[in-house]
Amino acid sequence: MGEQPGIVIVGSGFAGICMAVKLKEAGYHDFVILEKAGEPGGTWRDNTYPGCACDVPSHMYSFSFELNPGWSRMFAPQEEIQRYLRACADKYGVTPHIRHGKTVTALEYDDERRSWSVTTGDGETLRANAVVSAIGALHIPKYPDIAGREVFAGPAFHSATWDHSVDLTGKRVAVIGTGASAVQFVPRIAPRAAHVTVFQRTPPWLQPKPDFAFSPRARRLLRLPGAARALRYGIYWALETRALGFAVHPRLIKGHERMALRHLERQVPDPGLRRALTPDYTIGCKRVLISSDYYPALTRDNVSLVTDAVTEIRERSLVDATGREHPADVIIHGTGFKVVDALTEQNILGRGGLSIQDAWKDGVEAYHGIAASGFPNLFFLLGPNTGLGHNSVVFMIESQARYVVECLRLLSRTRARALDVRPEAQAAFNRRLRARLDPLVWNAGGCRSWYLDEHGVNRTIWPGFTFEYWARTRRVKPGDYELIH
Repeated sequence: MGEQPGIVIVGSGFAGICMAVKLKEAGYHDFVILEKAGEPGGTWRDNTYPGCACDVPSHMYSFSFELNPGWSRMFAPQEEIQRYLRACADKYGVTPHIRHGKTVTALEYDDERRSWSVTTGDGETLRANAVVSAIGALHIPKYPDIAGREVFAGPAFHSATWDHSVDLTGKRVAVIGTGASAVQFVPRIAPRAAHVTVFQRTPPWLQPKPDFAFSPRARRLLRLPGAARALRYGIYWALETRALGFAVHPRLIKGHERMALRHLERQVPDPGLRRALTPDYTIGCKRVLISSDYYPALTRDNVSLVTDAVTEIRERSLVDATGREHPADVIIHGTGFKVVDALTEQNILGRGGLSIQDAWKDGVEAYHGIAASGFPNLFFLLGPNTGLGHNSVVFMIESQARYVVECLRLLSRTRARALDVRPEAQAAFNRRLRARLDPLVWNAGGCRSWYLDEHGVNRTIWPGFTFEYWARTRRVKPGDYELIH
């Protein structure tokens, strides 16, 4: 048996680093972070496609305890966010706790010892009192099930594993998917490629991106006491109004729909193309995207939009549902991630050998999205139903990390070895969640999205305001947990 740290954190993206900072702040220093890659950063390390940037304003998409008045733009590019995360890990003394090249392959709870054994891909096993899963939701690329994918003769890759050795200059590029990544990289590759064919299954709702560079003077002003904090508060409440249509009444989202349609009309003069780009479902049903250069890219002479499904991939072309053949030298999949699967495909055994797959056979659920009954001292960050369609998930991560620390303090106070959320507390929480979530736009808006599982149940999104979630996770209710001594 290998080392025995008190706590194991899996992953060193925003969630893992935040958890580590909060542990140290609370006096817990006996922990390790197991990271599969060679450096921290999670999503912001992996996604290096051209144009990769945040779609939440930088001053909100960062830690509240480590404001950065020096962001170069309102929406920071990928490499800047990655630098920020590395700097946070260094500043708060987290870096020495990170073990790189450690892919966690199994978690198993030992009922007798009241502890977890954590197995890594290189055969090492660590024993820990608690485990925090900070693997994130957007890290397993999803590929469409298209016949002939393996016969394509040219380079083919996912936007999350961008192949920078492939020069797209003068190439015929097929882009499958029109999600958040595609709307960022298509405008960057279109000027270089000979031709770009964009295959769209469902048009996204798209709003203008209010992006701009902060001047040196603006960055100096933001260094004044309280200035960056005031800007952050302003951004927070502006973003929170977007939840009114989700949490209060769908009518309140109509303004966002009008803004998106005006944006489309202004940027796409061709009525045929505009029709193809007009969604037929309620705004907010899928993730609302922001871009001011995606629509103009689609109007270029060397870019064509195909709204018929890809049915077959051949050696040098793609065939759509009408039988039309589209020649291609390179295929780029902008097809998103396995979000629900990121949780359900893990090899986790809880009390009495209960597998996570059996615990979730009727669907992925957790208490506050953090604790799952039958898995003591295992905590999920950005777990089920804690994703957002309107504000910064970093805010949610901070609320969850604080809640985990409160759970650990409860163990210290009661001298218990472990705590396990009671099945009835988890069930009651999820009943309330479903009653609130199911009538809302994600289920009733007339679309299929990655928010929903294979049964059409939303297992991804928090249904209300983020300040509600913050308030609900301020305190741990001891009665909702079984304390194991």
